[in-house]
Amino acid sequence: MKFARDTWLIFQRQIQLLLRNPVWVFVGVFQPVMYLLLFAPLLKPALNAPTQAAAYKIFVPGLLVLLAIFGGLFQGFGLIAELRAGVIERSRVTPISRLALLLGRSLRDVVSLIVQAVIITLLALLFDLRVFIGDLLLAYLMLALIALMTSAVSYGVALKVKSEDALAPLMNTVAQPVLLLSGILLPLTFAPGWLQGIADWNPFSWAVDGTRALFAGDLGSDKVWQGLTITAVLAALGVFWAARQFARSVR
Repeated sequence: MKFARDTWLIFQRQIQLLLRNPVWVFVGVFQPVMYLLLFAPLLKPALNAPTQAAAYKIFVPGLLVLLAIFGGLFQGFGLIAELRAGVIERSRVTPISRLALLLGRSLRDVVSLIVQAVIITLLALLFDLRVFIGDLLLAYLMLALIALMTSAVSYGVALKVKSEDALAPLMNTVAQPVLLLSGILLPLTFAPGWLQGIADWNPFSWAVDGTRALFAGDLGSDKVWQGLTITAVLAALGVFWAARQFARSVR
């Protein structure tokens, strides 16, 4: 009970900080919206899709996963600023749960992501994208797990390196191959066999395939449950590791 209350208090505080400057929600969604408006219309001939709506059913799920990955991986910069301001140092004298310090922040990131995902989905509806609400909610669950994992890992790494100069190149080094090997912007269906073999080891590739299956209305696809299982396990591992970093830093 105390853990739930501590998590809620941290979450409330983080949401209040976000609402004081909500422009960051729209800044985070700006680049995906540009992809949606300026890049997606080119995909119908490139993917040989029968309709523009079919092309959007392929592109929009990948775009949402992209938002979840990049939105989470770079949350550590805010934590480094808090470290420098002494916020984490002052937490040492409080009885609050160290895991709650992490989860409260990560849940804020999840809520921010879902708001951004809803904005992008609503815009995509203007381009004839159609998806069942149940499938959409399950896709949002997959996105939430990705955001929880990536933000937790980003916070854990930030506590390790304690420097924006070290965190930025490290996160970019991780993000670029993840992006290229997950078929986010374009499916890897027509990729060479060796590239598909490497992509099979990328957990985000499974998440992208699962999200696309949901947007296609194929709830019973193995890709959906494989993607959910992999992201759930990795989210749990990411939170566990990051919580240990918080416990070591806030003693």
